[in-house]
Amino acid sequence: TVAAMPISGCYAQYVCLPQHNFIPVPAGLDPAEAVALVLNYITAYQMLYRSAKVKPGQRVLIHGASGGVGTALLQLGRLAGVEMYGTCSAQAAEVVQEFGATPIDYRNSDFVQEIHRLTGDGVDAVFDGIGGDNLWRSREALREGGRVVVYGFQAKLHGGRMASSAPSGRHSIRESAILGWYILRNWFLPGRKSMVPYSIQWLMRLRPAWFRRDLLTLFDLLQQKKIKPLIAQRLPLCQARHAHELLGRGGVIGKIVLIPNG
Repeated sequence: TVAAMPISGCYAQYVCLPQHNFIPVPAGLDPAEAVALVLNYITAYQMLYRSAKVKPGQRVLIHGASGGVGTALLQLGRLAGVEMYGTCSAQAAEVVQEFGATPIDYRNSDFVQEIHRLTGDGVDAVFDGIGGDNLWRSREALREGGRVVVYGFQAKLHGGRMASSAPSGRHSIRESAILGWYILRNWFLPGRKSMVPYSIQWLMRLRPAWFRRDLLTLFDLLQQKKIKPLIAQRLPLCQARHAHELLGRGGVIGKIVLIPNG
């Protein structure tokens, strides 16, 4: 069994890719759990260790903590020994708490006020997949020297989790330009706080050895049962549209997996 992360064309029974893109998957792993590592857990792992460079005892805030990337960040954050806070809906609070984080109901409370009430001077890192003006609020939740890691910036918070769209062409360039402007503007604001963009696609292209090494590390953690992806549903490939409708409605806790021969 092998794993890979094609940028497009994944909704198929067969995918043709260059041999060097494939990474061996250890025998005996649940394919649905293994495939969750390829995107969600790689994203979480690289943001924690390569973007935020977290250290044990530091504090982090995770937006959309009950989603696929959010629950991956919670599991890996617990292994990293960091103090975790996660924004989520009231329905997902129990799940977020079970993963060792303090849930913050984003609908009924101000997460910036809550973070400062709970921590005093703020967190060391915020993982923000919402983007837009929420980045400034995330910045306010940081302590001096902290950083906002921005990812999936085409995503919107919808129903308590991120429901990402897949814009292309001019729209994607425009989104990238807006993000660049936010990061540039941050340089001129007071306080030693930074914004760091993360893109799994760009990092995979620029540092393919990192992608391979990090995925093998995650497979090892899965084999040792130190992590366990939260699978919300397993749906046959023919129900891909239904899967997206579920994501669009929000409230999905964990990751939806499509089964090619389900």
